[in-house]
Amino acid sequence: METSDATWIRTEEAKVLVRGTRLLAGAVVVACMVLVGPSAPSGALFGRSVPVDAVRDVVPNRVMTWNICNPCEASNVGRAAEIATYAPQVIGLQEACVRDVERLRDYLKSLHGLEYQVEYGTVLRDWGRCGGVPWSPGAFGQAVLSAAPMKDSVKVEYPDGGSEDRGYMAVTTMVGGQPVRVFNTHLAQRRQEAVRADQARVIAADVARYDRAIVLGDFNAVPDAPELTPIWALAADTDPECRPSSAGAACKPTTDWHSKFDYVFLRGIAPLEHRVRPTPYSDHDLLHTDVDPSFSAGP
Repeated sequence: METSDATWIRTEEAKVLVRGTRLLAGAVVVACMVLVGPSAPSGALFGRSVPVDAVRDVVPNRVMTWNICNPCEASNVGRAAEIATYAPQVIGLQEACVRDVERLRDYLKSLHGLEYQVEYGTVLRDWGRCGGVPWSPGAFGQAVLSAAPMKDSVKVEYPDGGSEDRGYMAVTTMVGGQPVRVFNTHLAQRRQEAVRADQARVIAADVARYDRAIVLGDFNAVPDAPELTPIWALAADTDPECRPSSAGAACKPTTDWHSKFDYVFLRGIAPLEHRVRPTPYSDHDLLHTDVDPSFSAGP
């Protein structure tokens, strides 16, 4: 480990001491809003009810990927409640407008006491998708939220995005007490296999530079799709039973059309537990997994 990484780890450990205060502040806000409850529209606070066993603070070794669907006109309050239920350390969002991500961060902090840093992987500016005004449209693409600071952020647009600009982003942040390179991508839409194959080769070349990496995203391809071969050669899905050779039979679907398109690929990191969570706020389910970055599992 480099000296800068060791210093960074010590700094992050010190910040854990203040998280309890932040969480308490968030709880006070929620309590006050509940007391005032009748003045707010029914369901406006959290969207749907948060389970009683919802996580109360960030889980340091948990990562999540979620295509939040845009434009879907879904409630950002509800989306924030979904994220807060599982409270991952790192979240990769796809189809994300900057304005929506800003609101999500605000709700996560004020309603749930969870504070996240953010880096954006904007690939286009689209007034129709993200609002704004014609001469200043909203930014659209990927975003990574992390409870720890991020460094060495990069944003790459694929040479060919297909029917819409696409790209990937990468950051280094803390997962399970270890610095890990985290990638987040959204490959070309369905029926654009050749385009996705080229995109997969581009991101795989970058992933291959790291012995320990997590690749999150919506790959718009089922596990045995040939275009994902470069990724499978470097990393394994968080589900040990999900492999290309299984033709998807052992892979739990992650979309409303019963296909697995969303992945948490692990390189040099061991999976512990993964879950696919249906949600009313997107046509993609939430996929989150707990990992052990200190144990090298190979690709």
